[in-house]
Amino acid sequence: MSGRERPEDLTGRARIRDAALLQFAELGLRGATIRGIAKAAGVSPALVQHHYGTKEALRRACDEHVIEVIREVKQEALSGGMANPGFMAIAVRTALPIQRYVARALTDDSEAARALFDDAVEFSEEVLSRGSPGMSEPQTDDLHAYATVLTAMNFGLIVLHEHLSRTLGGDVLKGDGYPRMALAMMDVYDDRLLTPELSEQARTALKSMLAKGGTPPHEENR
Repeated sequence: MSGRERPEDLTGRARIRDAALLQFAELGLRGATIRGIAKAAGVSPALVQHHYGTKEALRRACDEHVIEVIREVKQEALSGGMANPGFMAIAVRTALPIQRYVARALTDDSEAARALFDDAVEFSEEVLSRGSPGMSEPQTDDLHAYATVLTAMNFGLIVLHEHLSRTLGGDVLKGDGYPRMALAMMDVYDDRLLTPELSEQARTALKSMLAKGGTPPHEENR
């Protein structure tokens, strides 16, 4: 993410894709139309169909682009990008349409939403397993579950962005509300709310449930 546009971003195909991201985010797959996307992109409906064929194919292209951008931003952030003062501003500006798209997509029970979530889990697990500068090794014996819950927590902030924005007094998907939310996230990651004793008690109880097939203690004698 250098802040400069890539060559493809100068093409009509990319303009159509970016317009579609916003239309799908605002209206959903059912509400968005080829005609509406074409109008937002400043092109003809015929050109949209020429490049992508159908609305469903355009949605798949948006999914692929979103996954690529999420991976790219996370990878650059973990590779030292956070040390660059301009990185955060560029990342927020680039991520805004992506986050709005993700917020809408993840509320749909669709193949696209499942693929998006699963890919994010896979990427998180990959990063956690190989390590990265500035990150400690996860203290877990179930890395897949760790990566899955971490992904759900991060995506949950996006899906619930309207509630977060209302309670924090600023749009968390834009520059005015994002820093406060992100700082709170850093505090949560850095904090250890449970004492070692309480944490061990909870872990022991949960591992006992897991060994018994996930049966809650109060259900055992029924």
